[in-house]
Amino acid sequence: MATTVSVSRAASPPLAADRYERILAYAAAMLLAVVLVAIARGHAEWPRVPPLVWAHLLTILVALALTPVMLLGRRGDRRHRQLGTIWVVAMMLTALLSFGIRQTNHGAFSAIHLLSAFTLVQVPLLWWSARTHRVARHRGAVRAMVTGALLIAGVFTFPFGRMLGHWLFG
Repeated sequence: MATTVSVSRAASPPLAADRYERILAYAAAMLLAVVLVAIARGHAEWPRVPPLVWAHLLTILVALALTPVMLLGRRGDRRHRQLGTIWVVAMMLTALLSFGIRQTNHGAFSAIHLLSAFTLVQVPLLWWSARTHRVARHRGAVRAMVTGALLIAGVFTFPFGRMLGHWLFG
């Protein structure tokens, strides 16, 4: 008499945020708060801000708001994938829109546009690594993108006479 043995594998638990990811999440939340304060303080100049810049700000606000949710929340479930797709779209739009913003550099591209080009390549790869279940590659790419394209680039929106810095400190 043949018997079948069913081996039940429990789904592996989602990866919890490590210390570095928690730091990234809190830094993204702080940057989001600072950007919102700067925008609020600059209300007198809002009518002079081109629509392209508003679109760029909106997409980056979406990415910044989703980053802590994604890094600190449950991973691998439907909600994470849906929010991740929104984050990917926001990052891609942010990078694309940045190519139309060149007022700071007398109409020429600046070094920050290299990061935008890098983002346009890396974000689809990040998304694809998640879709193909390459968890370690996805996790590393997310950490790099949040560190560089969100946080470091975000900090550089405040000095050198840039609009958000003017609004925040001016």
